Amino acid sequence: MSTHDNPLLDRAFPIPFDRIEPEDIAPAVDEILTRAGERIDALGNGRGGGWDEVMGELDALSEDVARTWAPVSHLHNVDATPALREAYAASLPDVTRFASRLHHHEGLFRRLRDFAVSPPGRSLGGLRRRHLDKTLRDFRRAGAELAPGDKESLEELRLELSELGRRFEENLLEETASYGKVVTLGERLAGMPENALERAAQLAGERGEDGWLLTLDMPAVQAVLQHADDRTLRREIHTAFMDRCTAGDRDNRPLVARILELRRRLADLLGYPDFPDYRLETLMAGSGGRVRGFLDELIDGTRPFHQRDTEELEVYARECGLGALEPWDVSWLMERMRRERFDIDDEKLRPWFPLDEVQTGLFEVAERLFGLAVTRVDNPAVWHPDVSFFEVRDSAGVHVGSFYTDWFPRDTKRQGAWMDDLVSGGPGPGGAFQPHLAFIGGNFTPPTHARPALLTHREVQILFHEFGHLLHHTASRVEIAARGGINVAWDWVEVPSQIMENWCWQSEALDLFARHFETGEALPDQVLERLLAARRFMGGWLQMRQLSFANLDLELHRSYAGDAPVMDFAARKLRPFVPSERFVERHILPSFSHLFGGGYASAYYSYIWSETLEADAFSRFEGEGVLNARTGRAFLECVLAQGDRRDPEDLFRDFMGRDPDPGALIRRNLGTLT
Repeated sequence: MSTHDNPLLDRAFPIPFDRIEPEDIAPAVDEILTRAGERIDALGNGRGGGWDEVMGELDALSEDVARTWAPVSHLHNVDATPALREAYAASLPDVTRFASRLHHHEGLFRRLRDFAVSPPGRSLGGLRRRHLDKTLRDFRRAGAELAPGDKESLEELRLELSELGRRFEENLLEETASYGKVVTLGERLAGMPENALERAAQLAGERGEDGWLLTLDMPAVQAVLQHADDRTLRREIHTAFMDRCTAGDRDNRPLVARILELRRRLADLLGYPDFPDYRLETLMAGSGGRVRGFLDELIDGTRPFHQRDTEELEVYARECGLGALEPWDVSWLMERMRRERFDIDDEKLRPWFPLDEVQTGLFEVAERLFGLAVTRVDNPAVWHPDVSFFEVRDSAGVHVGSFYTDWFPRDTKRQGAWMDDLVSGGPGPGGAFQPHLAFIGGNFTPPTHARPALLTHREVQILFHEFGHLLHHTASRVEIAARGGINVAWDWVEVPSQIMENWCWQSEALDLFARHFETGEALPDQVLERLLAARRFMGGWLQMRQLSFANLDLELHRSYAGDAPVMDFAARKLRPFVPSERFVERHILPSFSHLFGGGYASAYYSYIWSETLEADAFSRFEGEGVLNARTGRAFLECVLAQGDRRDPEDLFRDFMGRDPDPGALIRRNLGTLT
């Protein structure tokens, strides 16, 4: 195949995923990086010029590389076959080196600085001035002002960090996929939901086994830990899940220690006291010290609620004859307590939340609030039969974006739920709008031969959450792609996603989609009342769990010096947040992909930071009507459409007319102690 026929060099919209093969990756990456390198040299050797000749050209060549690499990175997340993983691993160092070459090119950096002080540069204002200033800042943060030897050292650090992150994620993928426990005695599965049993029996049959096959994909693990009455089975699954990547060739513990060491060295090389101060410089928080204060204040405010919840769990464990509370008991006890107190069983709510109907209702919410109409369209150019494709049009009928969904687990797919931006569109030359392209997906319980995919209420929230990220990308109206959509401060990016979860608790929204998949019956009012009454149940425990992860992240990057086993250090930092030592004998670190395979290093706090902001922002919807179109359009114009056009603090004030209220989160999630 000639490079001209390579689908990764095809700029068709949407992306021709059905034509992409692992063997396409290397030649496409080689060609696009060669072309980009030539353009960088030409830019660096040039003189003078206006915006289009300098910043416009830099943005164009960067976008060209992204258009080739984004589909590869995406496929590595959703269809990581051995051949794809091998091809990805072979090209990843070249892409990493390209970023270093771009930022370390002395001629290019000089031209950017010269442009900034030239008459055309000095005359810039608004978005273009912001983009130029941030681009120069990014070059400095990437080492543009370092001595040649230090630039080389920095490039080697980044190369190794990139490779270690890839290995961490692939180890976790392989470890998760390699586990399978066959259960042949039905009584061991007492308490398990019917849909989980159907899925486990189907998996066993597909592998030629009798009985039920239990795996470590998230829906299967949650089904056991929340519902299986067999305590020994819960312990087995919990232990297997927590022990992932702690032995053999897929042991992630040495990778974690090395990643932390390299991040310390990177921050030192660039002149920062530690990695958090480097990472957070460009975020709303600004520094590790400010995050430390933010977390301490929230931990103190949450602690009384956490202590209450812990005591209730320990008492209930004894009442159930379990004795001491163990890690594999918590979800099961919570589920039983919730049923007893509120007559709410999340599994029994599934029939009211069929995936297709939930999506349809979500799209109607988006249209009523934001004037964005979502329509499913045929697209055979996808990577798996589970994938669906949708088109988004604004109230004027303009095609503003399209997106893929992919909701069910596979052995070649990463864990969790996430959104990816694949193409950044926006207002183009001559006023034409270039549509955005994105992906949202996760790992919900799949359909079986007997029933469609049915969601728990928590999974409904996850779907709304990821769609919030998608809205942030698709609704962007920023002329410069690098400043649009989700290209914002990391502790602001979760605000649109988390605020969308609120509609999962509103009767006006639930009435649009919460209908029994067999009878069409709407979710009964009394069930919704009980669901709302249970919203804060165990809120102290759940919020403190998130705070423990944010605290661990910060302390790993701020205090860990490599002078003790990293697992022991993590256990010490987690211990104040859990009832006993048993809860830290095994812990999240070897599988904490947010920190070591994703983008949340020193920034896990951003979930809670953003939640504080969105809890406050949603109060405007509560006051003006949760489906009030005028309020929705205000959020669209003030937040979703703005990307990084202005600082997040200013966007918040534009929508709310005031500064954030730091007490909003505890009021909503925890209430008051009685």
